[in-house]
Amino acid sequence: MLKGKKPLLIAGILGVLAAIVAFQVMHRHEKAWAERNRPVDVAVVSRDVQEGEVLNWDMLARSQMPAQFMTGSVVRPEQVSNLVGQRFAVPLKAGDPVQWNQFRSAVTFDRLSSMVRETGRAFSIDIGGSAGVAGWVRPADHVDIMGTFQDPKDNQMVTVTLMQNVVVMATGSQSVSSMANLLPGERREVGYNTITLWVLPEEAEILALAAELGTLRLTLRNPHDMSSINALGKTNRDTIFTGVRAQEAYQRRLPMLPTVDRLTSRPPESAKP
Repeated sequence: MLKGKKPLLIAGILGVLAAIVAFQVMHRHEKAWAERNRPVDVAVVSRDVQEGEVLNWDMLARSQMPAQFMTGSVVRPEQVSNLVGQRFAVPLKAGDPVQWNQFRSAVTFDRLSSMVRETGRAFSIDIGGSAGVAGWVRPADHVDIMGTFQDPKDNQMVTVTLMQNVVVMATGSQSVSSMANLLPGERREVGYNTITLWVLPEEAEILALAAELGTLRLTLRNPHDMSSINALGKTNRDTIFTGVRAQEAYQRRLPMLPTVDRLTSRPPESAKP
C-alpha cells in the first residue's frame, strides 16, 4: 500500500516546496517594488518661476516622488535652507522639483586666471596626504608653508616656515567657483595632489627652488588670523633634543587652550537633540 502512494507523497512534498519558493520569490519582488516606489519627500516650487528669480520660502512646497526616481541632484525639504536667497539659472513650472544644478553660482569664473589679482601669480605645488593637512585644505583657505631641507653648513635636516598666510586658489582642479556647484557631500569626496596658491612673483621663485631642494608641507590657519611671527627661526635636530623651542611655543599656546577646547570639545549630553 505505502509503495504505491510513495510517488504521490514525494510529488506532494515537491509541490509544497515549490509553493514556498514561489511565495518567497514573489515576496522579494513585492518588497523590492515597494522600496522602489516608496514615497520620498522633495522640495518643489509652488508657482512658475522665471530665470533670475531669487528663491524664497513663499515659493516652496513639499511633495513626494518614488524613491526610484530620487537622485542626489534633487533637493530635500531639510536642505532648502542652503539655497534660499540664491538665483535660479533656469525657469521652472509649478510643481517642478528643486534641484541643485538649477541655481547660479554665487561666484563664477570661466578661467582660473580671472581669479588672479593683478601683480599676483597662481603657483601650484605638488602636495597631498598629511603634507596637505590630510585633505582638509579647501579653496579660499589660508595656509602657512613649511620646508624641510638639508643645511649645507652642517648637513643637518632643518625645517623652516617659508611663508605665512597664503591664500589657496584651488585644490587639484577645484576652485572656489567649482565648489559652489558641487552637491552636498561631494566636497568630502574630492581628492587632490596639487594645491594652487596666490603668491607674488618673487614668492613663486622661492617656492620653485624650495620644492627642488626639499619637502614642502602646509599648516592650516584661521582665515581671520592676520598675525605673523617675525622671528620664525628654524627647527633642527639640536632644537628638538633640547626642547627649548617646544617649551617656548607651549608657553604661547597655553593661554589659547580654553578657546581651542570650546571649539573642539563635544557638546554636553543635555545639549544634544
